[in-house]
Amino acid sequence: MQDLAVEAAVGAAEIVRARRADLVAEGGLAAVTEAKGTAEDPVTVVDKASEDYIVNYLSSRRPNDGFLGEEGALADSSTGVTWVIDPIDGTVNFLYAIPEYAVSIGAVVNGEPVAGAVVNVALGDTYYAGRGLGAFVQRPGEDAVRLFPSDENRLSMTLLATGFAYKSHWRKAQAELLVKVLPRVRDIRRAGSAALDICHVAEGRVDAYYEHGTKAWDFAGATIIAREAGAVVHHPGMQSRGDSPELFLAGNPGIAQRLGKLLFTLGAGEVLPV
Repeated sequence: MQDLAVEAAVGAAEIVRARRADLVAEGGLAAVTEAKGTAEDPVTVVDKASEDYIVNYLSSRRPNDGFLGEEGALADSSTGVTWVIDPIDGTVNFLYAIPEYAVSIGAVVNGEPVAGAVVNVALGDTYYAGRGLGAFVQRPGEDAVRLFPSDENRLSMTLLATGFAYKSHWRKAQAELLVKVLPRVRDIRRAGSAALDICHVAEGRVDAYYEHGTKAWDFAGATIIAREAGAVVHHPGMQSRGDSPELFLAGNPGIAQRLGKLLFTLGAGEVLPV
């Protein structure tokens, strides 16, 4: 399933890359963009084309598997395998040409991912993992490299990634929490793609990542990548639709427990008070 995830994610990334270039050449992305739950949470025709490609690709090879996709793909599984799909994680970055948006695919069995792939569309970096197989990244023109998290174990020296919800009252609560967290860590990074943030934990570019209110498709593919790299991951469930601001946390083994304890101390260890 690891190979299938990679094949589907790479193919979808090619579609996203090509369609974006075509739409920019035709006059821009605004005309093919609409809002989802809030005006700040956009979806484009490219998101939908990417998800359609992934579902068609995987269902042609595993017709009895289930699907859960951000843009509406939903099918029950008779095999025990459900593919959880984010066709573009970081759509705002996609719109603004910030090179931090990704295709993310996770194969989930019994509530946990067993294989996954995340492709940074703009850069072409492909992260992938399968249970018991390790985690890797392949960059264009290079051989695949095995991933390992950082070995930092001091919270005060932790480079911490995070993100923010689209609901304004959640964002306010997240900002208030961050004000309390920031003096206790080295610094904060906010890249705009949960899937890539988690992959950055896996490869040691950041020491940890937390966010409240993420959805299953945001983290399914990257969770197995981080775990296979050796990171510790706590997630709110592979059926999560982000209906409540539950905690997602990934960190290297020396930091994850310390960060979790800090968030509990600050009253945001499981669900963010909003």
